[in-house]
This record gives sequence, structure tokens and C-alpha cells, in this order.
Amino acid sequence: MFIVGLIAAATAGDMYTMIASRAMQGLGAGAMMTCVYTAISLSYPDELRAKILGAFGTAYVLPSMLGPYVAGLIADQWSWRFVFWGILPILLVSALLSLPAFTKLKSQPTQGEDGSAATWMALLLTIGTGTLLVGLGKLPSIIGFVIVLIGGVLMVYPLRKLLPEGTLALRRGMPAILATRGLFFAAYTSTQNFLVLALIEVKGITTPSQAGLIVASAALSWCVIAYLQGRWDSADQGRGRHTRIIVGVLLLAIGITIVFWVPVVTATVAVIGQIIAGIGIGLAHPISGVVAFSQTGESGVGKTSANLQFADSFTPGVVIGIGGSILVVCQAGGMSLQAGLIVTMGFHLLLIILSLIASTRIAPVTGQIRTGLQ
Repeated sequence: MFIVGLIAAATAGDMYTMIASRAMQGLGAGAMMTCVYTAISLSYPDELRAKILGAFGTAYVLPSMLGPYVAGLIADQWSWRFVFWGILPILLVSALLSLPAFTKLKSQPTQGEDGSAATWMALLLTIGTGTLLVGLGKLPSIIGFVIVLIGGVLMVYPLRKLLPEGTLALRRGMPAILATRGLFFAAYTSTQNFLVLALIEVKGITTPSQAGLIVASAALSWCVIAYLQGRWDSADQGRGRHTRIIVGVLLLAIGITIVFWVPVVTATVAVIGQIIAGIGIGLAHPISGVVAFSQTGESGVGKTSANLQFADSFTPGVVIGIGGSILVVCQAGGMSLQAGLIVTMGFHLLLIILSLIASTRIAPVTGQIRTGLQ
């Protein structure tokens, strides 16, 4: 499915085809990543998951460090279509290397669930999210606000059904873990996107490849901390996990704050902010997965894996769309691009604050049984 989406994107002749091809890629990527998380939970005991998830986090590093720069360079020198074609051989090699290992894994089925209800809820959520994003694209018109309202209403019910009860209310335990992860990852990802726009259009960085290289500086600190936190987890036998998540979210807030005020942002300031943000996500991202699996029994690893992947993919997509609409509305109201970007970055800061609040509630309620793989 991911390959079909790549080919369709590479040959797309209009934006509607591009959107459909990206949706196909998302379906394939979502399935693959959920399998990866499930495989990690099934293959590694709790005391080793911090290390493997930290190592898994470094898989983001090479694409994050080189991807934006290489993609920008390819677009500058040849065509953006080659960005999609170039991924195909990498994906084929990955499949050949990994499929034999996946076929050996066996998970416990979830009793009483055939997946049909979740499939319908996911379909309704897709329709609601698509409606919301279409409405955001029509803002600040009246019809845009109406469509956004309809999309928001359609999204609420399936979100409540698909996610653990209390996620939207930041309920203690697993709901707070997923809320924390979704909010900080969305704020981080969306900041990356709008920082590139600020560097190119406001600060005068001339090419997408140069701006992408600056933004990718977060990947280096992410890599280093993702490796170290696995050693720290072994040293304290997991007792410092909750603290590391809170500290990580706090550092993410500091990193975003540094680039929040666009007028003072230079290439140097952007790199400093990105490095601090990379340290934060290197702490919070892998450990939040470890904590989620530690509160999950073997029969629930598939669902927890899906929830983690949902937090990593759905929330950033929606937040980037909302950020774009904020920028459009600001400019339609007569504000400059720079001022609109400041407002958008402020929205990201708000999400980080909510994530920080949720991170203080990730410990299970008193008396709740920890059902990790023991």
C-alpha cells in the first residue's frame, strides 16, 4: 500500500491525486508502524524496552538529519517527483530484511472484539477529519467555519470510542500517556514545518535545503539522548521514567519558546532551539512508549501499539492543518506573515503546556495493577 501511494504521488498530475496518494501512504505506514510497536512489546521484556525504543528512535535520525536537506536539494536541482521515486529501493530492502522476523511473532487475540466496530469508527473519524481540514482550508469564510464545526462534531464520537476512556480529559494512567505523547509530538512536528516557512519567507534563508538542514539539527540531540536514556533506565530500574517524560516535555517547551518570537530568530538561534527540542523529544518519546507497554497486558499489546501510532500520526496531521488555518486567518485579517507565524507558534506552546499538565498524570491511579509482561 505504501509503494502504491509512492508511485501515485510521483506521477500525480493534480493536487487531488497527490492527496489520495498520500492517504494511501498513510494507510500503509500506519499498519507497518503498529506492527513494529507490537513486535517490540512481544519480543522484549519491560527492563529492555527503554533501550530498544531508544534505538528505534534513532531510526528517525538519518531521515531527519538528511531527509529535509536531500529532499530540498533534489527539488532545487531536479524535481520533487524524484523524492518519492527515491524511497522505493529503500522500502524494498527494508521489507526483505524485516518480513522473516515478523512472520515468527505471535500475539494473543483480544477476547470479544473482531475489529469491525473499530473499523467503522476509524472510517467515521477519517470523514470527520477530512471535513475539518477542508473547512480549515476555506477559512475565514462563513462556510469554512460551518464545515469546521461539522467536522469537529464528527470527530468527537469516534475519538471517544477509539482511544482509552478519559484520554480527552487527561485521565490518569494510560489516557494521560497517550494525551501527553500526542500533544508534544504534534507540537514538535508542526513547529518543524512552520519554522522552515519562517526561515525561508521571513528570515531570508534562500533555499528549502538550507532551511531543512537547520531544522534537522534536532535529530542529532534526539539520537544522543535516545541512546543515553536507555542506559539511565537500566541504572535506576525504571524508577525515573515519569520524571524523564516530564523533563523531556519541559525541554520541548523551552526549545519551541526559543523560536516562538520570529523577529529574533536567526540561523544560530534556530539551531539552539532545535537542539534543546531534540533533547526533550529524545527523553519523552521512547519512554512514553515504555510506560504505555508497562501498563498493558500481553493481550492488549496490539491495541496499545495502535494507540501509540495514532498519537504519532493523527494528532500532528490535524495540528499542522489547524496551524495553517491560523496563519491564513491572521493574514486575511491584515496581519503580516511574521505576525501570523508568531500566533501559530503560540498555538504550539499552548499544546506543549497541555502536554506538560498531562505528563504529571501518567502514573496509574493508586491501587491499579501493573500488568506488564512479567
